[in-house]
Amino acid sequence: MSSAASQTPAAGDRSHARATVAAATVVVVGASALAAAWGMELIGGLPPCHLCLLQRVPYYVGLPVAAAVGLGAWRGLPLGWLRLGLALVALAMLATAGIAGYHAGVEWRWWPGPSDCSGPALAPFGSVTDLMAQMQSAHVVRCDEPALVLFGLSLAGWNALLSLALAMVALRGALARPA
Repeated sequence: MSSAASQTPAAGDRSHARATVAAATVVVVGASALAAAWGMELIGGLPPCHLCLLQRVPYYVGLPVAAAVGLGAWRGLPLGWLRLGLALVALAMLATAGIAGYHAGVEWRWWPGPSDCSGPALAPFGSVTDLMAQMQSAHVVRCDEPALVLFGLSLAGWNALLSLALAMVALRGALARPA
């Protein structure tokens, strides 16, 4: 066969097995991270800020792609397609790692965060009267104050590390050579 895209799995092909394991790892660990975030929000009462919600978006994109890659590897999809899918998953995990790293930097006051959740309170309002009206009707969760710190890292910091690890898993699966 002349191209990687046309390769189909042979008996015991380690490349397909690695793609399956990589995809399954991303799905299980990523879904667990999302479940923990939703659990802390819905059960633990920790409302997410704007950046916390933004960190979830790449998971919502990457996890279905990872599930499709795992299913495709199991069903014998050509290796080129599996690699492409895992590369897309790695990009999604790198995106959430970037957002999480930015968020952690905002929490540590290394740089300013978005004005809608960490800037001066009067910025989006025309007057103090408008501000008072908004304050009575809405609760803004600040992006520059960590909701929870575990072992010296905020949840954003932990998400950055976890997302980088998942990106590495996906890349390793994408770069696996045929046996």
